[in-house]
Amino acid sequence: MKLLLFDFGAGEIMLVVLAVLLVFGPSKIPEIARTLGKFVNEIKRASEDIKTEINREGDRLDREKKLEEYKASLENKANQTTEETTNQSQ
Repeated sequence: MKLLLFDFGAGEIMLVVLAVLLVFGPSKIPEIARTLGKFVNEIKRASEDIKTEINREGDRLDREKKLEEYKASLENKANQTTEETTNQSQ
């Protein structure tokens, strides 16, 4: 029977659990599991912070691009209006 955890079989996982039990003893395993859980939680939180920052930066760049496009369109309209006024006065 194969478990979907890094393609380890059930026997290999049992061997790792037995080795951890022998090395650390039953009293230390809950503490190790708690520490490992905190570590995994910190990794998840850090990756979420990174994703949020990347999304924020992408949104900021999009807003800047739209602002530049809007400014360019206003300048074009102003230039067209100036040209039309100049042409009408001649």
